[in-house]
Amino acid sequence: MDGMFELYLDGSIEPDDIPHTADPVYILGKKYNALQELDTIRQDILSKIWFTYRKNFVPIGGDEGLTTDKGWGCMLRCGQMVLAQALVTLHLGRDWVWEPETKDSTYLKILSKFVDKRQAPFSIHQIAMMGVSENKEVGQWFGPNTVAQVLKKLVKYDEWSAIEMHIALDNTLIISDIRELCLSQGSDGCSSGDWKPLLLIVPLRLGLQEINPIYASGLKKCFQFKQSLGVIGGKPNLALYFIGHVGDEVIYLDPHTTQKSGSVESKETEEEIELDSTYHCKYASRINILSMDPSVAVCFFCNTEGEFNDLCHSIKKDLIEPEKQPLFEITYEKPKQWTPTLDDAVEAADFELSGEYDSEHEFEIL
Repeated sequence: MDGMFELYLDGSIEPDDIPHTADPVYILGKKYNALQELDTIRQDILSKIWFTYRKNFVPIGGDEGLTTDKGWGCMLRCGQMVLAQALVTLHLGRDWVWEPETKDSTYLKILSKFVDKRQAPFSIHQIAMMGVSENKEVGQWFGPNTVAQVLKKLVKYDEWSAIEMHIALDNTLIISDIRELCLSQGSDGCSSGDWKPLLLIVPLRLGLQEINPIYASGLKKCFQFKQSLGVIGGKPNLALYFIGHVGDEVIYLDPHTTQKSGSVESKETEEEIELDSTYHCKYASRINILSMDPSVAVCFFCNTEGEFNDLCHSIKKDLIEPEKQPLFEITYEKPKQWTPTLDDAVEAADFELSGEYDSEHEFEIL
């Protein structure tokens, strides 16, 4: 990926990011026409905060710790991308556009929360160290569910954003649990009606070694919902952040490019300006949806109660009723036979990407 990235930058090869097709292109809930809006599509993709492997950062876990996440941090970076997009949507809006000269203070504040330093609340350092509580040693690879569990713990410390995270268990979205989580409680214990922004993640297993084609239609529909925050997943042994689809192909941002570590700060110096550009990918990539690994986590963001209600309606109308085998179920109350609890250590199961390795096997270095 490193070499391909450099060829794109210097113009040596023509990008094959978005096909010239009449099929609609969906990027995190927005619908585009590739024949008429190619530049707009690329600008939307470019505006997403892109996290990749970094090198030469402060050691994780002490002086003898790791100074790069190359080879093990790709899923952690995908988790960062999902959370960063949630914060951008919350504070800047879904239609916000990044440009090389952008110095918006809110954008820079969001970016600073992910810088590769111990003090940053969503840094690779914080995610890796918090992973220890999920039985993942520093430098050990995460699955989609593990990174979701870690982010759920870390967002509680970000008072500025004050978002709530809910991880749906056992392929079931329980509305009452989310409403209890997001609706503020008054001193009398009753809801005050104030909604806390929601980052919703649904870990799924859509097959054994490969995705069952019966799920392809439903997975594509998830990218079409306006609350879509994409899908954390990958292909065997590769973690990727899927942000949209066109036809039977999914569009993704790839973290497997190693870049130097550093802080953009207030973006005043040439070095800071150049560094900021490394957090934005000019061209996305795509693969056939059936080439995805079957372990995924579908993500949504609901800034308001109305957006959540609309999402529930869309899930029922477009994802459950028409599909022979829905991706997941939705119910208002917790079923009587329900056994897992929201705070279980690993919450029912840890969905690792399938591949020819186990937890003791060294992850493929790219």
